[in-house]
Amino acid sequence: MINSILILLISLPLGYISTHFSQYQAINEKNSFFYSLSLSLIFSILGFIITYLMIPVFKEMTLKAGLFGVDINKCVDPKDEKDPNRKIIPESLGIVPGFVFLGVSIISQIFMNLTIIQQLEYNAALLSICFMVLLGFSDDVLDLRWRYKLVLPLVASLPLVFAYGGATNVVFPKIISDIIGIKNLELGIFFKIFISLLAIFCTNSINILAGINGLEVGQSLIIGATIILFNLIEIISHQQEKLFENVFSLSIIMPFFFCSLALFIFNKYPSQVFIGDTYCYFAGMTFACAGILGHFSKTLLFFFIPQILNFLYSFPQLIGIFPCPRHRLAKFDVKSKKLIGKKENMNLLNLSLIICGPTREQDICNIIIIFQIICNFIALLFRFSLFKV
Repeated sequence: MINSILILLISLPLGYISTHFSQYQAINEKNSFFYSLSLSLIFSILGFIITYLMIPVFKEMTLKAGLFGVDINKCVDPKDEKDPNRKIIPESLGIVPGFVFLGVSIISQIFMNLTIIQQLEYNAALLSICFMVLLGFSDDVLDLRWRYKLVLPLVASLPLVFAYGGATNVVFPKIISDIIGIKNLELGIFFKIFISLLAIFCTNSINILAGINGLEVGQSLIIGATIILFNLIEIISHQQEKLFENVFSLSIIMPFFFCSLALFIFNKYPSQVFIGDTYCYFAGMTFACAGILGHFSKTLLFFFIPQILNFLYSFPQLIGIFPCPRHRLAKFDVKSKKLIGKKENMNLLNLSLIICGPTREQDICNIIIIFQIICNFIALLFRFSLFKV
């Protein structure tokens, strides 16, 4: 019944697009920006529906292909097949929203009025995202080493770096420019190096703040929603010179948000599917592309405060100063059904559990996501008030 309703809903946006395609030029001449925004919303909803319908199908396919994992936080010994709490979960389902996102984004170009330069940037972004989706899926299957996870995102970011045609300078807020005496600093090639480093950070930051049901997708939804809100505020503020850049960024982040929302329905506690590294890399590169093509790459970092804190706290362990196990998870207490933080596993998840004490898995996930919401709200307030240029 639900699937029938969703299939019917697919036909509605497609019917709308087909009906209005002949009127595209007239609409575009009157208000091309808001037409593009409406179009992105329609394709985003379409992406949500398709992703929701495809995940159950791919769930069975990944199980048959042997791509599955054990929910470690719900059993004592994941290797003990006799453990009644041991549950097999289909793995790598991040491939579904990744492919759906790429599909709807490519098709939407038919209806978007883009210049050659804009098409070059848009397709460069999709190429970078596609590369990271394939890298993530390869990592899920082949279990790549960490050195590849650092080098390959750099290669994936190169199409975006070469296609980037925006400014390469940093404009300091008045509060800082008054102190240092510099308002505008041209970085040139160093700005493009920053773009590559940003892409590497984004793709790995989601991946290292993980380990419980719904956390990776949950934090990605909050970051995605913040980027959407940031762009809408910029548009409402009537900054005509940046209007297209904001709509351009929205055309990337909105389909991602809705496809991720469909995945979250299956990945939230208790998870029916695991997302794998595929989704983490896909999400990170999408954020980088939305920020870079929207020309707010520096502001984007403000939306990653929990991820930055997690990286700084994890850094000594990641570089080998302290022993770094493959899974830096918390300890599951079978009696209380709660997670207990481990001091030797240095990440934000375990630190939160140490501060809060033994906590249920769904509750600690909610706590971290609420922390993400608070940080992003402060970041937006900081960006639009204290750091107003």
